[in-house]
Amino acid sequence: MNIGDVARQTGVPAKTIRYYEDIGLVKPLRSENGYRMFRDLDLHKLAFLGRARALGFTIEDCRNLLALYEDDSRESASVKRIAEDHLERIDEKIAQLQSMRTTLSRLVKSCAGDHRPDCPILDDLGALAAGKGGSCHDAAE
Repeated sequence: MNIGDVARQTGVPAKTIRYYEDIGLVKPLRSENGYRMFRDLDLHKLAFLGRARALGFTIEDCRNLLALYEDDSRESASVKRIAEDHLERIDEKIAQLQSMRTTLSRLVKSCAGDHRPDCPILDDLGALAAGKGGSCHDAAE
């Protein structure tokens, strides 16, 4: 099966498949002429990786999860720890985004959005650049 067929079947773009091969996440066989020969195992791994990446796991998390998936003597606690760490990062990102949204919503409401040049949004952004503000900066950290 060629890389285009594998991409269609797994939903993982061919460029990503090549990248995963480059970093050692998948290792398809090679024919004598150098073409990749994907096995069912490779398709399964790529589908696994595609699902894990869609859930936002990092490449390193994917590497670890794949190793645990392939280890019959694994402890589910190891898998859970990776998932819990990722969930914590997601929760932190959600909190940051909510804070950013609150700040931006306040700024949008305070701007008249008319023909006059004065704008509280630009004033706030300019204050941050000069080290005077803090509302957006604090929200993004």
